[in-house]
Amino acid sequence: MNSKQWQREMNRLTGWRQYAFILALAERAFPNYALFAEITEPEWGDRFRDALDWGWRMLAIKDHDVDPLKQLTRLEDVYPDPAEYDFYGVAPAMDAWHLLEQAFLCHVNPEKKRAFDAAARALETVTTFIEVTEGEGLEDDALVKLFDGHELVKAEKSFQKTLAETLRRAPAPDGDTLNELHGMAHNDGVSSLGLEVPERWTNANQS
Repeated sequence: MNSKQWQREMNRLTGWRQYAFILALAERAFPNYALFAEITEPEWGDRFRDALDWGWRMLAIKDHDVDPLKQLTRLEDVYPDPAEYDFYGVAPAMDAWHLLEQAFLCHVNPEKKRAFDAAARALETVTTFIEVTEGEGLEDDALVKLFDGHELVKAEKSFQKTLAETLRRAPAPDGDTLNELHGMAHNDGVSSLGLEVPERWTNANQS
């Protein structure tokens, strides 16, 4: 599937499905944020985890009273600013933060198409990690070849495709659907980069 075809697929995700897609990407990215928080501001990881859990509750409870604007305000306080942290781990943490921000923004402005850009950011997290860890000194063509054949890239694309397919066939965000989505995204606490969530958050709420 080429980029234009994938964008059309993403644009078909509207309403709760788009929100759930981006929220699941943020859940999958949580270990990346948590690893950053563990060595900088551990309480940030707690607050980010709490925001994620509220995000899942917003899907599970039809008439919830969660204010997405309030959640966005809380997120501002735990933004991993690359200008303040001079090490690679801030980059995937920032990507995770932006994914959760975009999920909450779906509730503020549900008409805006956000899924395609969110999917691209999640994939870029993976390719940047590969470039940093395995691609030093490679020319562009060699990097593209490395990405195309890499297991982490294949896994991320497969996850996104399966996630979108699951959402398209789901009639509503019922309990079984949400358990399936959350389980896929949580992935036993392993992120898109193959990194495990720190023990501090191993027993986090499994919505």
